[in-house]
Amino acid sequence: MPESIPGTYVTFESFPDVELALDSLDPRSGTTHPELRAVRIDEVSGQLVEFATVFVPDGTMSHFLNRLDAYLSSVDASKPNHRNLVDRIQAVHLATVEALWTDPTSQFPPADEQVWWELWLRRRDGNELTRLRTYAEADGVDMRIGRRALGFNTRTVVLARTTARQLSLAMDILDDIAELRSPHHRAEFLADEDAATQREFVDELVARVTPAPADAPVVCVMDTGVHHTHTLLTGSLEPHNCHSADPTWPAEFDDNGHGTRMAGLALYGDLGEAMDATGPLPLRHRLESLKLLPPPGFPDNEPALYGAITAAGVSTVEVEGTERPRAYSMAVTAVTPGPSPDEHAGLVLGQPTSWSASLDALAAGRGVVESDTGLALLSDADPEAHRLFVVSAGNVTTFDRDHLTRSDLEPVQDPGQAWNVLTVGAFTNRDTLLHPPGVYDGWSPLAQRGELSPFSRTSVAFNSTWPVKPEIVMEGGNVAESPDGAERHPLGALELLTTAAPMTPGTAGSSRQLTTAGATSAATAQAAHLAARIMADYPSLWPEAVRGLIVHSAEWTPAMRTHLDQTSTKRAKRTVLRRYGMGVPDLTRATRSASDALTLIAQETITPFTGDKLGEIHFHDLPWPTDELVNLGATLVRLRITLSYFIEPNPARRGWNGRYNYASHGLRFDVRRATESTQDFHKRLNLKALQQGEQRPKSAGETGDWLFGPEAQRAPGSLHTDIWTGTASDLAQRGLVAVYPVGGWWKEQAARGRVDHEARYSLIVSIATPDVDTDIWTPVAQQVGITTTITT
Repeated sequence: MPESIPGTYVTFESFPDVELALDSLDPRSGTTHPELRAVRIDEVSGQLVEFATVFVPDGTMSHFLNRLDAYLSSVDASKPNHRNLVDRIQAVHLATVEALWTDPTSQFPPADEQVWWELWLRRRDGNELTRLRTYAEADGVDMRIGRRALGFNTRTVVLARTTARQLSLAMDILDDIAELRSPHHRAEFLADEDAATQREFVDELVARVTPAPADAPVVCVMDTGVHHTHTLLTGSLEPHNCHSADPTWPAEFDDNGHGTRMAGLALYGDLGEAMDATGPLPLRHRLESLKLLPPPGFPDNEPALYGAITAAGVSTVEVEGTERPRAYSMAVTAVTPGPSPDEHAGLVLGQPTSWSASLDALAAGRGVVESDTGLALLSDADPEAHRLFVVSAGNVTTFDRDHLTRSDLEPVQDPGQAWNVLTVGAFTNRDTLLHPPGVYDGWSPLAQRGELSPFSRTSVAFNSTWPVKPEIVMEGGNVAESPDGAERHPLGALELLTTAAPMTPGTAGSSRQLTTAGATSAATAQAAHLAARIMADYPSLWPEAVRGLIVHSAEWTPAMRTHLDQTSTKRAKRTVLRRYGMGVPDLTRATRSASDALTLIAQETITPFTGDKLGEIHFHDLPWPTDELVNLGATLVRLRITLSYFIEPNPARRGWNGRYNYASHGLRFDVRRATESTQDFHKRLNLKALQQGEQRPKSAGETGDWLFGPEAQRAPGSLHTDIWTGTASDLAQRGLVAVYPVGGWWKEQAARGRVDHEARYSLIVSIATPDVDTDIWTPVAQQVGITTTITT
């Protein structure tokens, strides 16, 4: 083919567990030289072998032959010439098309199967795409090239649908092909591909998907509606499960596409990852839709009525099935600090509003209506009607180069400050920017990998008397920055792939079915997906336990951890906590206990107050791997505790000025100290345990180190979590955990008739021995006689 360079593809194979000298295989000397194209590592007979494929232009093989001759002529010397190159090479082969494949060899397609490939072409003269398209259009060639091409500085990437056999023939003609991969950059490619190309990818995924059964848990997407006939959604979202908060709004059409984008993420998580997977994909949950925003042609919602509208919508949804395990996903927030700027003039950041208080009441199983004096709580709270709301923290819209400071100054938006909801911020791992050649050259992602997304708001600016928000962060994409740093704005290439709705009814067949989504909206939908997956695995868990387990499973990325490690005070650590929450949750950590990690879950009901006095204290004597911990001695281990419960909001608006006046009750936890007897632990927490005239025992000294410390226990909110690090021998003596009440309006306003009322909570305790391989799970399982979640 014109302009192609004739040559040969050669594969160098290393000795087992030895790395090749890749720099020597890619000399880059002279105008025409051998060029390293692809590298992969495979397991061969239980050992790792590295394979490097090099394109050797005609006439340049002497580069390697001369080095081999020099090595052989000096082999008897103590240091043979070019030994770093030659000693590592076990074999050299003429490369086949498989040699350019950089994914696991087990995923290489059969020779004659038509599939989509990611072709990585080396950038040489700017004509590589022209040569590829010319080849694909030639007689006898069965190859289809995608419309969109992306690239790095040295590579151009394009989709191609063809067979491995056809590609092997192309290698004899085209020297541009550098690597072959299964399509990984689906968001970057597919969002802008034509409808026909998108449909092929969608149909391939649909063929692998099995929808969850009708009685499976659901994610209710509270948004602009969902296009329920979308090919990827229709099997999981029935028309009768599409609702509107106002019965006059049409429920079965998405008015601007946002709800459908959220539905794809709520059902599949990252849709690009679902497409990357191979084999069957059984879904574990289903969808519902609640249109919370009015469609075009209808009057806007009155801001002061957001809470009432939300409550009406929830009631409509639950007519279809109150008992159904459900996670409500809401990526709708108010632009102002509260629903009505006039009503909330002078609002303290983080203070409740009628909207956030409505969510708190709904989560606690109460119905609500608006009144002139505040909220009216309807009926008694029904523990079986507790609800899990997953709510967006809201988005930053102005992007600074110092995006962390900008996010710290931008407070979480209403109703994300609600106590009982799981509030979700965004982080990003999208630190690679592929773009069309010639477009956005030199632009780069603003946030580094594992850092807070530039979109995410925080509660750093909140008054300290209000809860820490967000509790977790999920992938929300990144922002691109120009080479001179003067411009920053979102790009689809840095977002997540998801489902798209047609903008005009009746056009679905000719419309693209895939698009991208990002920011805290996308993060919230993924968190709701995670919640539904946990509900599917453990249907007996309460909503407060699911919320607690998600937060308990969260870990800080290395980038986040750097900020924590650089802090020197507990207060500074809590500031970082108000930015990232507890980090990024993980389904595996949330639902499985490994042999060197153990999670115990207790779901209990407590009576916080008796009359106007504090009521019960619960002491959990947990099944504990005492012998195993003692044997580990001075080994450092980690204890993590999360306490999750739902409060009832004070219906009187005057009660929103103080944390105890707003919350019906508070709960806290404490742990027996290593040198403290059980009796003294009881006495330390409970004055009633003291004999007449007996003094409270002197507190045993604390050993180890709590990450946030006792003040974290006194923090506002209805979820408390902390991490203790110390020696295994100390932890062996700490298997007793107390849960006890603190004040609230149930106690202080006895006339409202809520004293002696019971409250539910979930206590989650985990032990990890990260630096040693010791089985701490089996001894506990044997104590309780079960092998799954442990309930005391």
